[in-house]
Amino acid sequence: MIRSELVQKIANENSDLRVEEVERIVDTFFDSIVDQLATGGRVELRGFGAFSTRARESRTGRNPRTGAAVEVKAKKVPYFKPGKEMRERLNS
Repeated sequence: MIRSELVQKIANENSDLRVEEVERIVDTFFDSIVDQLATGGRVELRGFGAFSTRARESRTGRNPRTGAAVEVKAKKVPYFKPGKEMRERLNS
């Protein structure tokens, strides 16, 4: 499912909301998650899962085209841990 399909599904299930309103709600939801992660926080949605960040150390990588060594800087990457209810539904 892509973002536009999600917006359309929510709009179809909530006929009292216009598509533009649903788009604003979805944008606000995703922006809030990203903003919280950017500040080093964590977002937990009970029954769904938890979003957090993990640190990756700097390392020496390889350019796949040339094989030359490339220095990869340290960075934070997003991490998602599914909740118990999600794992149970996926494995039932």
